[in-house]
Parts: sequence; structure tokens; C-alpha cells
Amino acid sequence: MSEHLHPIDIILAKRDGKELSGEQIENFIADVVSGEVTDARLAAFLMAVFQRGLTRTELAYLTSAMRFSGEVFDAAISRGTNVDKHSTGGIGDKTSLLLAPIAAAAGLCVPMISGRSLGHSGGTLDKLETIPGYNTQLTMEQFGEVIRKAGCSIIGQTERLVPADRILYAMRDHTGTVESPYLICASIMSKKLAAGLNALVLDVKTGSGAFMKKVEDAEFLASLLVSTGELAGTRTGALLTTVDQPLGRFSGNWVEVWECVDIMKGIRHPFSEDLIELTIGLAGQMLFLGGKADSAEEGERLSKELLNNGKAWEHWLRMVEAHGGDVRIFDDPAAFHKPAATRTLTAKRSGYLASMDCTQVGWAIQRLGAGRERPGDPVSADAGLTMHAKLGDYLKEGDPLVTIFAASSSKIDEPAEMLLETMEISDAKPQVRPLILKPISAADVK
Repeated sequence: MSEHLHPIDIILAKRDGKELSGEQIENFIADVVSGEVTDARLAAFLMAVFQRGLTRTELAYLTSAMRFSGEVFDAAISRGTNVDKHSTGGIGDKTSLLLAPIAAAAGLCVPMISGRSLGHSGGTLDKLETIPGYNTQLTMEQFGEVIRKAGCSIIGQTERLVPADRILYAMRDHTGTVESPYLICASIMSKKLAAGLNALVLDVKTGSGAFMKKVEDAEFLASLLVSTGELAGTRTGALLTTVDQPLGRFSGNWVEVWECVDIMKGIRHPFSEDLIELTIGLAGQMLFLGGKADSAEEGERLSKELLNNGKAWEHWLRMVEAHGGDVRIFDDPAAFHKPAATRTLTAKRSGYLASMDCTQVGWAIQRLGAGRERPGDPVSADAGLTMHAKLGDYLKEGDPLVTIFAASSSKIDEPAEMLLETMEISDAKPQVRPLILKPISAADVK
């Protein structure tokens, strides 16, 4: 290896604010995966990126190097146009369970590689694994087979898929560099692009329950994500959305599957309307970018039709069966919900539900047993909550506010206190922000 490609020279160049070449970044990431780069040097590199940032070109090089650091999904296996969606994380966000079958019903292929819950936000894999028999750990060959059968497949990251991200992600957690928008972007996009996507939609969240609390920070991250996807040759768009309260009726694991099953079966609940709104907004973008609609608005109209006419439900059943899941459980999903302990929290006074710290709501759900503090911790299928009010709703003293449930009565008290503490009721009706703030397209970031 030539001297200028030595890891320490690359670190020093970034520390001093110089722009790295594609060759430098590719060699550095290859050395990280092979173990040639020590933890100390990797930590120094991450801090240099945190402090100095990356140009759009450097970010594209870093994402590409991480994307191809291990195996990738052969896009040709699906025999169609591959589309996907990624969310930066929210409470009760279960849109993936609806989006995959909607897009499949439109004739697109959805190779979705998802994650587990960590911290205060939930994980798609934990929800799916509450379905008896559903296998999230497929090989790339099995992944492609399911997509050909059902049009969509949702699995977890394999050991050989984007190994560079696992290494960098773990080190970011130990070096105070988690919040870097450049490293966040490279982490998200390397995994998504490894699925061989033709089109990708990002749901970038802001608000009290988001990692990016400020709108301007979320918008900047969205612009990085979109430009990185476009530079990689993938049609990419984003929606900037709010997460100031849990999305939909339920938050947890099995209960979120139950809510989505009801929606796909045509059963509507008023507290699921925001979930449907966001799903249709994202689906419209997916169908537009995937070439199945001439505009996002036309994509939304088609998505509503596919959700309402049962076509999405058909593809959901095909996907679950192809993953080994028992679809008989969907005949009566309410019967499968058997928490050992429940408690309904009520309004302490009359007034409007004005605000809540949605991150604290997420931690309360985690304490109930639906999430995990550390990778590998077990989660409960039955833990979670159901909302009886949304922001801006008027409540009388004693009206139900939220019902919580857990696998043990010992897990109820602390989350109950956390929820009552953060849900504020006021005399004045609050100004509630729109769920979808704005779309961000490739044209917006050029």
C-alpha cells in the first residue's frame, strides 16, 4: 500500500480539513473490516468526521465503501423494480408493515432490510417476530425467493451484509459521534443501497420523539440522504414528518401488527387515521419514484385503492406465509393479545391534551417490556399501550387517556408515572403541527 493510503495519513488529512479521495476512503474502510485499523485509529477518524464533516462527494464515497464491504443483494434476483422506505425512528411507527404489501400490490418489488428496537424507538423485526413462525433471518437467496412469491420481504441484516456499518456503529456509540448527520447518513444509506434499490423514500422525523428535535437538523439530514441516494444512481426522495405523539392507535409489538392487519382488512379506527395518512404519503412517493405513477399524488390515489380493495392484504398474507408465518392468527388478532397486567390512565382534569415528550413516552413503552436498552435484550410481544386521545382532543376529568399493558404487574408503575408526568392538559386548545411537513426531492438538494 502506498504511503498516502496509510490509515494515519487519512485520519490526519480529515483532521486538518482536507477532502479525502474515493481511493483513500475505500482503502480505509477495507482496512477497518479486515481489522487492520485499530480501535484508537477508528475512533480518531470518526471524531475527525464529526468535527470536520464531509463533502457530498466524500459522503458518497464513504457510503459506497460501506455498502460494498460485504455481500449485497443481487437486484436482478427479484426480476422487477426494487423500492424501499426508511424511517429515522418514531413511537408507534409501523408504516413498513403496510408499505411493503401496498408497493408489492402495485407491481413493485420490496426488498426491505429492517432493524430491531434499541432505546426509545421500536423495531420492525420485533413486531414481525410476534407472528408465530415468521423467520426474519433469511439468506440472500431465500430473500429473493420470497420477493418473487410475494413481491415483498422484510428481513434482518445478515452477518455478511454491510459489516463496515456494524463496526462503525458500535464505535460511534463509544466515541460520542452518534449524532453526526454524515455518519448517520452513511449508516442508513449503506444498508439500504446494499439491497440493490432502484428507488428509495426516506421518512425523516423531527419533534419531541425524534432523534433530530429541530426541524432544520432533520431537513439537513434529509438533504444528505436524498443527495447520497441520487449520487449512487437510486431515485430518492424524502418526507419531513413530525413525531410529537405516538403514531396510530397502538404502540408495542404484537399490537402494532394487529393495528396494521385491521387496516389491511378494511377495519378502521379513528386513532389510526394519522398512521394511514403517513402510509399513503410515503406509498405515493414509492410508487412515483418506482415508475408506477406519474406523480406522487397519483401514487397516493393508487395506494389508497390498493389498501382499500384488499390487494395489499393479499400480498401481506403471501409474504407472511413465505416467511413461515402462521396466517391463521390474523383471523382474530385481538385474541392473541394476552398481557398479564393492564392499567388505564385517566385525565386528572378537564381540558385539551396539549403536549407530551414523545421520547419519554417511548421510554415508558420500553420500560413496559416492548423495547430494549442493550442489543440482545429480550422484548415482550404483549407490552405496549393504546391511546384514547390525540393532541388537541378535549377530555373531561376522569376520561381515559391511555391504557398500558405488560407481561408482569411489576412493570406497570414506573411507566404509568412517566406517562402521567409528560401528558399535559391545558385550558387552551393547542396548535398541533401537521404530520407531514414537506416533501424533499432530488431537485430540492441540488
